[in-house]
Amino acid sequence: MKRRDLERHLREHGCIPLREGGRHSVWYNPKNALASTVPRHTNIDDPALVHKICRDLGIPAPHRK
Repeated sequence: MKRRDLERHLREHGCIPLREGGRHSVWYNPKNALASTVPRHTNIDDPALVHKICRDLGIPAPHRK
């Protein structure tokens, strides 16, 4: 999955970027006060990582196309 597609999915579910690091970005869900780190790679090839990020933020995982 492309990073921009994941970020779009996170924004659609109310998450906001909290801060940028050198290798990761921290995203925050203000609805339930949960946060997760997202790697700053162009592609996030591991579907399990995408599911973990969504689970950490308390939002549904994106559907595969």
